[in-house]
Amino acid sequence: MLKLQQAAVLIFTVVLTACNAAHGPVIDKGSKPPHVKGTISGIVRSVGGAPITGRKVTAENLTTGEKFEATTAVNGGYTVQVTPGKYRLSVELQAGESLAEQPAETSITPSDLDGRRNFVIGQK
Repeated sequence: MLKLQQAAVLIFTVVLTACNAAHGPVIDKGSKPPHVKGTISGIVRSVGGAPITGRKVTAENLTTGEKFEATTAVNGGYTVQVTPGKYRLSVELQAGESLAEQPAETSITPSDLDGRRNFVIGQK
């Protein structure tokens, strides 16, 4: 009976972890400058829909040139905190890859959350 309870707890933990990962972007917990005021988030996936993990996403402020970076999580999600301004987003590509879809430039105001800035990566 004890082994059955332990198995049930293990299954619950795995399911809970998977559900949390599937709900959206994960916040990059790297060092955050004290002047950060807005958030940009999205998902990086393949043309077939599979999430792409471990990719660097960069938000570049078009006025100041300041760059903010995040790395995609296991669900392909990324979240990057930025100062207010207009941003161009990019994702690192590997050899033989190209962008099938990419987000347009985005403007961030204080306390703004600009989600769904998604990338789709395909093959050349």
